[in-house]
Amino acid sequence: MRLFARRLHLWLGLGLGGLFALLGLTGSALVFYTGIDAALHPAVRVEHGAPAPDAGSPVWDVALATGMQSRHHPGGKWTFEVTGEGGPIAARYYPAPGHHGDREMIWFSADGKRIVRAEPWGGYLMSWLYQLHMQLLAGEIGHQLVGWSGVAMLVLLVTGIWVWWPRGEWRKALAFKRHAAPIRRLRDLHKLSGLWSMALLFVLVATGVLLALPSVAQAVFAPADIPEPHGAATGARRIPIVRALAVAQRALPDGRLTFFDVPMTPEAPLRMRFQVPGDPHPRFPGSYVFVDQGTGAVLAVHDVRRGGRGTRLAAWIRTLHDGTVGGVATRILAVVLGLVPAMLFATGVLHWLRRRRAHTKP
Repeated sequence: MRLFARRLHLWLGLGLGGLFALLGLTGSALVFYTGIDAALHPAVRVEHGAPAPDAGSPVWDVALATGMQSRHHPGGKWTFEVTGEGGPIAARYYPAPGHHGDREMIWFSADGKRIVRAEPWGGYLMSWLYQLHMQLLAGEIGHQLVGWSGVAMLVLLVTGIWVWWPRGEWRKALAFKRHAAPIRRLRDLHKLSGLWSMALLFVLVATGVLLALPSVAQAVFAPADIPEPHGAATGARRIPIVRALAVAQRALPDGRLTFFDVPMTPEAPLRMRFQVPGDPHPRFPGSYVFVDQGTGAVLAVHDVRRGGRGTRLAAWIRTLHDGTVGGVATRILAVVLGLVPAMLFATGVLHWLRRRRAHTKP
């Protein structure tokens, strides 16, 4: 059985090791992708230093009006991010489904009166890396490929431990022989780098599978469905964003606003996204308030704390995958872990090639 595990580990490593390394390296680059992207665009960085707008700031309505001057397709949608930091205002514009256009990332000046940067999603370095990491630049097929390849990578990790597991000589199994032959040093480096990172790599890969395959996450955790309410569509003028945010905050008084959506379709509600106490992800939390665009009435509230155990467990998937679980320290750890698959692939291939050459010598 151990021989079977060894062969399975070898061929999975040769077949998927390159993809594993690619996903690890791109994942490392993406841990701090918003900060890296800001550093690469000085035209946006000059806006830093301005105070952070809160939910009661009129700047949100100003920015929406500025954006709608050039992007106002009837079926489109604006999403604004509330970072809690000063500087440019980050937003996304989604054209109507079926409309010939890609999602755009928009940055407004701190006063909301100017667009200081606008680029299609996937059209600049960090978003391109994001698409590569999530779907290999291949859309839904890429999502599926990443997800199911991740399942095979879990098998790769398990067989690696199985092949390594010592039969009594633990000290020898955990040793790195610096003065041994090169082929032995390669094997030890491969063995030990995999061994000490195994548990955390397993978490990263497993959570990556669940993010790439939401249907699997749904089957495993059965989280509560997010409501999809509809407004009255009375034709009334949209209420000011400031008023809608105040209404939403009263519905979740202990929540921290992170995003809000402004759809151009009148019957679609305004959607506010909040982090509530106990929700682990600071940027992509799981609680929502839906507000009627015309009347300002609360149509629905989705509080992650009331969704049951499956909902609360599912909330940890992203925060474990991107390293935000413990702040900056665990994000740095996630960067380092993302480099390990490349090391495992390189040492594994080199060890395999040296063994092949040794076996083919006359």
